[in-house]
Amino acid sequence: MRFWRRPGSSETVPEPSAVAALADEAEQEQAELHEQTGRALERTRRGFFSRLGGVFERADFDDSLWDEIEEVLIGADTGLATTTAILDRVRGRVRAESVKRSDLVRQLLRQELEAVLRAPATAAPAWSVSDPARPLVLLIVGVNGAGKTTSIAKLAHAFRRDGASVVIAAADTFRAAAIDQLRIWGERVGARVVGHQPGADPGAVVFDALSAADSAGADIVIVDTAGRLHTKANLMEELKKISRVVQRKYSDAPHETLLVLDATTGQNGLAQARTFTSAVGVTGIILAKLDGTAKGGIAFAIAHDLAIPVRFIGTGERMDDLAPFDPAEFVDSLLA
Repeated sequence: MRFWRRPGSSETVPEPSAVAALADEAEQEQAELHEQTGRALERTRRGFFSRLGGVFERADFDDSLWDEIEEVLIGADTGLATTTAILDRVRGRVRAESVKRSDLVRQLLRQELEAVLRAPATAAPAWSVSDPARPLVLLIVGVNGAGKTTSIAKLAHAFRRDGASVVIAAADTFRAAAIDQLRIWGERVGARVVGHQPGADPGAVVFDALSAADSAGADIVIVDTAGRLHTKANLMEELKKISRVVQRKYSDAPHETLLVLDATTGQNGLAQARTFTSAVGVTGIILAKLDGTAKGGIAFAIAHDLAIPVRFIGTGERMDDLAPFDPAEFVDSLLA
């Protein structure tokens, strides 16, 4: 599954045989995405969302079933505000369209769930546009333990697999283990890791990484950041400082700021997201460890309450277990 396409690769008109090959590749990518998303949501689907099957098994839908749907959504960490907004829209359409059949109500619910997930994605991610910045600078933020280091390794692996040259800035200098882990992952995936000694100035690490990317003509720079300092205020100030260092080098960077959230933390992740967004302007979410929770409804709360698009989901522990987020696939997997 491609995460990145070399700039300019789509500008030439392919031969007919190449068109067929591209169609086959796209079909394979969609099948892989379907499999990965389904695997990540298995616990959620078999848990809270399995109850929806009983609701929609009945031929006729009546008002007594709204409470059951509400309980399912809230139980899966969709959140009260998001659940209320979704069901208000579904109820309105049911009344306006005089819907009585359960299968049609299910279809309306599916459409509204997908619409919630699509709403924040008003622009394509920076790595998918036809002429991305070079180097493309991705700032990765998140609390310690959320899966940030592993997500960075998976991202670097995906970009390297697609032919991009990647530099990783090990700017979480407050945690020696993070630097060591990134160096190990960098060797495994073929990405250069720029790091200093533990306790070094994170801004200096980022500056050196950007300079190394310039010298090598790298396509992508992925910047790791600290997940915890002595106080939350200190952490946020450190992240702002790193952003300023990046902007002094490239005025339009970072091109994406991705927040890694642990899906197993549920609604607690929303408070984290608000804090990071106010400090560094989060542009997208990596929802890590989604395969480890039965409460995958948190994706809807993120999209509705925070208006931030989910960009990637963690689908397992292997290096390939990171999938681009697809709202239709997500909802279909939940309601399967």
